[in-house]
Amino acid sequence: MTPTTKAMKQSEPLYSSFGTDPELGEIVELFVEEMPDRIQMLIDQYDANDWHGLRRTAHQLKGAAGSYGFDEISPRAARLERFLGDDEPEEQIRSAVEELIAVCGRVRPGGPG
Repeated sequence: MTPTTKAMKQSEPLYSSFGTDPELGEIVELFVEEMPDRIQMLIDQYDANDWHGLRRTAHQLKGAAGSYGFDEISPRAARLERFLGDDEPEEQIRSAVEELIAVCGRVRPGGPG
């Protein structure tokens, strides 16, 4: 994948598989509305070297994202959680946090088109 293609893919909106479901669309929208706060929490915990809090947040995000149909988020949150549990070097943790934040920043309510 070329850098340009990769950058475009990373900036594409990310929709829930439940986003257009008439019964679940509202709770998906609520999850999306709360995402900036979740992202800020990840940033704050990383900046404070709060590895326990960061691991807990990653764990919660892993489950919630999957429950709300954002399947691209869960494996990235799981990766961060695993890195923190295995005491991986801070560089790997930072990279995992950045990757998770990038994908979380792409979430959108509803569905494409």
